[in-house]
Amino acid sequence: MVITVAALLLLQAGFPVINNDFVQVSKNSAPCAATGPSCGERVVVALGQIELGGKKMSRGDIQVFKAGERYAPPTGGDYIEVAWKPNRPKATPPSVQIAPDKNSMVYDGERFFVFEEKLAVGDTRARHSHSQRVVIRLNASRLQQWPDGQPELFQDQVPDNVGFSEPVVHTVKSVGKVPLRNIVIELKP
Repeated sequence: MVITVAALLLLQAGFPVINNDFVQVSKNSAPCAATGPSCGERVVVALGQIELGGKKMSRGDIQVFKAGERYAPPTGGDYIEVAWKPNRPKATPPSVQIAPDKNSMVYDGERFFVFEEKLAVGDTRARHSHSQRVVIRLNASRLQQWPDGQPELFQDQVPDNVGFSEPVVHTVKSVGKVPLRNIVIELKP
C-alpha cells in the first residue's frame, strides 16, 4: 500500500494540476523554468522551505518571472509553478469591480496581480469581486460564502490544494478553526 501511494505521488508530480486556456499549474515540477513558447509569466509559490535562485523561501512566499526569463527549479521542498499561457484569452471581468479588503498585495504586474488572502476566524470580508484566478490554499479552513444571485454555500479549504476560479461577486466569512490563508494570482481584465 505504501509503495502504491508513493508511486502515485511520484507520477502525479510530472502532471499539471491545472491545464486550461489560461494557465498551466504544476506541483513540485517546473516545466516552464527553462521557458518555451507555451510559457508566459510564471509565479513560483513555496509550500514549504525551498531555495530558488539562491534565495530561501518559506510557505506562502512567491517569486515572479517574466516571459522568457529562465530559472533553475526550486530545491529542498514542495512548491507550485503557475505558468500563465502567453496567448491566453482576455480575462472575463466580474459584473462589478469591488476590491477585497483585509488582504496583502504581494505583486502587481501588467496582466495579473498576486495577493495573500487572509481572514481571521469569525471575521467577514464585505462584498467584493474577483476576475479569473488561481487560488493556492495554505491553511485548513472553512468559508461561508454569499455569491451574488446564488444560494449561500460552505467551502472547505484543503492545504496545498490549487484551484482555478471563475469571476465572482460575493461576501465571505471565515468559519473554520484556523484563519483563512491563501495565495491568489488574479488576472487583470
